[in-house]
Amino acid sequence: MNLELMLPLIIYLVLVLGVGFWASRHRAGGDFVQEYFIGNRSMGGLVLAMTLVATYTSASSFIGGPGAAYKIGLGWVLLAMIQLPTVWLTLGVLGKKFAIIARRVNAVTINDMLWARYQSKAVVILGSVTIILAFIATMVVQFIGGARLLETATGLSYQQGLMLFASCVLLYTVIGGFRAVVMTDALQGIIMLIGTGALLAGILVAGDGLPNLIHQLKVIDPKLVSPQGAGDMLTQPFMLSFWILVCVGVVGLPHSALRCFGYRDSKALHRGILIGTVVSALLMFGMHLAGALGRAILPGMDSPDKIMPSLMMEVLPPWLAGVFLAAPMAAIMSTIDSQLIQASATLVKDLYLNYLNPKQEKLEVRIPRLSLLCTLILGTLVLLAALQPPEMIIWLNLLAFGGLQAVFLWPLVLGLYWSRANGPGALASMVSGIVCYGVLSQWGIKLAGLHAIVPSLGLGLATFVVVSLLTPPPDQSVRRLFEQQ
Repeated sequence: MNLELMLPLIIYLVLVLGVGFWASRHRAGGDFVQEYFIGNRSMGGLVLAMTLVATYTSASSFIGGPGAAYKIGLGWVLLAMIQLPTVWLTLGVLGKKFAIIARRVNAVTINDMLWARYQSKAVVILGSVTIILAFIATMVVQFIGGARLLETATGLSYQQGLMLFASCVLLYTVIGGFRAVVMTDALQGIIMLIGTGALLAGILVAGDGLPNLIHQLKVIDPKLVSPQGAGDMLTQPFMLSFWILVCVGVVGLPHSALRCFGYRDSKALHRGILIGTVVSALLMFGMHLAGALGRAILPGMDSPDKIMPSLMMEVLPPWLAGVFLAAPMAAIMSTIDSQLIQASATLVKDLYLNYLNPKQEKLEVRIPRLSLLCTLILGTLVLLAALQPPEMIIWLNLLAFGGLQAVFLWPLVLGLYWSRANGPGALASMVSGIVCYGVLSQWGIKLAGLHAIVPSLGLGLATFVVVSLLTPPPDQSVRRLFEQQ
């Protein structure tokens, strides 16, 4: 094992654990639920931007996305830039109104908001189950990405890399809670920018410049430099579907929407939008371009998901390769810790406190212990599922993302902006959306060549509107609560 290569990663892991211990001190004598799950709503603009970018930028972005670009070509780089407005959309659509109402109703989780808006146990329970199942699937992707990264870069076996990575993530997340998650996200965003820039520069130097690299791609396959990509995969219906799945639909991702609860004030929101959009653009373009150009440097990769760590080892000196090794590790850890915290909050806050412990006895003892237990159980389940990894992990990640969007997008957005939205309409939308998405995905049905998310969201919207109009409107108290600015 190359110590010069591993040193930046070791330094990064020590810093992360240090932040976790520092953040745990804020819980002493305070409200455990507010501090552990939402960080007492204290994020500034930089931290807000970085936590959104780092949460969204995951193993799929650093490992799976460049792997797809390696296989398909420069067309995938253009397609990936569809994700550019995600921070702006999330904070612009949800940010201000979400934060105001969350403070009014003391919401700590997304399901707290759904309960305040729809007053429906069925909506909360369905939302909770969806979050837990989908997060397990997406966390499997992150664990696979982290293990493959360590396997390729250090020579450890896949199983050894998986155990090392899982142990670090679980320890850090359990210790720190939400405050540690968002504080380290700022650190992770900086590391990701440095690592991406270093790798892209190394590829350009190793390939004798961009024109020569593009020429090499043409020699391998002329379609690698065409908008349609190798295999003519990037058709118009696919691109429309991708635009919905990874851009517009991101507003419905619970772990991104939750960030709207935790910022400090309007100034932090506006700074977050600007900084987050710029950082997201640099990361998305740099990562995917590196993957596409990497085909000219290493044309014979058996697994596209290994292209980024393999490029790191090929074009960078060991110490700089170590910096890049920390970059995707930062992206992966930032997504896992966010999802573990929210899944734990869903089990403890949304289900246990609300339905299994109506008398709320001895919460100061039970809640910390239950949070720890839930995190460990979920982490163990994800670890077991990751022991047999599939190829092209980006598709598993996108499948789980689509399921979350089919359930949450319209209840969140229409709940904020349509006064007539009610509980039956939200429940009908969630059920019809996830059933449609599951059926189309399971049997590979593509209506008019579209990804399953497009008809699922269309059906969910139509069902929401029709059922809401055919059933009684929400109480006036609920409408006033959500209409006041």
